[in-house]
Amino acid sequence: MAEEGLTRYDVVVVGGGAAGLNAALMLGRARRSVLVVDGEEPRNAPAAHLHGFLSRDGAAPADVLAAGRREVTGYGVRIVAGQAVSAHREGSGFAVELADGTRVSARRLLLATGLRDELPDVPGVAERWGRDVLHCPYCHGWEFRDQPIGVLATSPMSVHQALLFRQWSERITLLLNGSDAPGEEDAAKLAARGVDVVPDRVDGLEVVGDELGGVRLAGGRVVPLRAVAVAPRMVARSELAAGLGLEPVAHPSGGELLPADADGRTAVPGVWVAGNNADLRATVVVAAAAGAQAGGMINAELVEEETARAVAAAAFSPEVENRTCEVAMGERRHGLPNEEESRMSAQEWDERYGSQERLFGDNPNDALVAEVAGTPPGQALDVGCGEGGDAIWLARQGWKVTATDISRVAVERGAKIAADSAPEVAADIAWVRADLAVEHPPARSFDLVSAQYFALKKDRGEEPVRALLAAVAPGGVLLYVGHDPAGLPSDSEFDPAEYVLPGDVAKFLDEDWEIEVDEIRPRTGEGKQDHPHDVVLKARRVK
Repeated sequence: MAEEGLTRYDVVVVGGGAAGLNAALMLGRARRSVLVVDGEEPRNAPAAHLHGFLSRDGAAPADVLAAGRREVTGYGVRIVAGQAVSAHREGSGFAVELADGTRVSARRLLLATGLRDELPDVPGVAERWGRDVLHCPYCHGWEFRDQPIGVLATSPMSVHQALLFRQWSERITLLLNGSDAPGEEDAAKLAARGVDVVPDRVDGLEVVGDELGGVRLAGGRVVPLRAVAVAPRMVARSELAAGLGLEPVAHPSGGELLPADADGRTAVPGVWVAGNNADLRATVVVAAAAGAQAGGMINAELVEEETARAVAAAAFSPEVENRTCEVAMGERRHGLPNEEESRMSAQEWDERYGSQERLFGDNPNDALVAEVAGTPPGQALDVGCGEGGDAIWLARQGWKVTATDISRVAVERGAKIAADSAPEVAADIAWVRADLAVEHPPARSFDLVSAQYFALKKDRGEEPVRALLAAVAPGGVLLYVGHDPAGLPSDSEFDPAEYVLPGDVAKFLDEDWEIEVDEIRPRTGEGKQDHPHDVVLKARRVK
């Protein structure tokens, strides 16, 4: 079982508005495991109705969202109410923490967090926002057609906004609120369309009963108006994005958005955006469409990733038939000088395992437990798995494990032990008889590559070590553990100079790697009498 409170999904969607829910709908229908974190702060909450959405025109925003939630949960999508307070890359995926302390992880992350409308500091504007203080003529113009409408200037784009609202009413007033007068060309356009221009500063709104009656100017005069249009400064909600290395960029309107391509893919691998945080002008239907597009493309990217692993698996036919999950083993090297050595080594290890009912115990290696416990699970490669103590432990933590060993006897025994002692996770382990000197795992495919006391001789060349490193996915970890040569008994038949030790592996690490642990520590588990200390190398692929 994974760490309490920590669940892994294919996709976590942050934001439960039109974009987030429509993405979740597409992903749920694609049979993906999806979590939607809904902060329950929709931008259009103050509005009584939404418009321009075919078949939903005039519907209450809350009703549309409620219907959307019912639809997506029908496809197995989970929705939780709460605030996502942080997100960061963890392994090849992402970890997201909620305000209540819940932590979840995902292979992909979709930010549908919307935007904030920064309104001008005019008394009454914020209180009437979404009712008779408007921003979008397509959303609200029809409801105030032929009525006197004021456009409160906030930027040079306010002239454009006044000319747009002129389509719905002949009674348009541009309220400069003390800002600069329009240039000659803009003034000519406004005059030609009969738009009045009032230069005075606006002191506040006049409300009669519960309806806007006009605006009060600095000199005390009231301009009668039925609605006021405002172009707010629109700023993408980007707090989570910043923690992922994604920074907002300026929009010509003066706002800020999160940059992405037409499908919602950002420059940060695995992070997607959809809705108003990527398109400041998107209406509800446009945001929903963006969510649908992003959801479909995220699924396509996951399919491509899974297919690449399946192709790699098909290139290697494991000799053990009870493959309990998709194997991610790759290219086989034929005709190499060490193939005969591989056959002889496999025979030697088969004889060694066959000489005893159990060669090793059931417990996982203590260095593995110390370094991996509590880590969000993903795809793991257990190199030199033996009879499966590590593989079974990893599967119980939620990992999908490919357990490989040169000995057929070892992997067959491990598969049987898993089926008998851990049937609840046996399906999450693929048992593969393979020798890394001639069968290489697929590149950049595993969140964890664990080699615990891996008996790899140096005379097999550099290629097996390079293959292990290549198998680690971006953000993933290599954990290579060996016996400390200095602590070996004087009569030991094991000559450490013949084998690849953690220090030898460290020499292959370049700027793509970050060493997190490189130390000698006491061994606390089985075998500590013969081998009292371990050398532990833990390195993360940073790119």
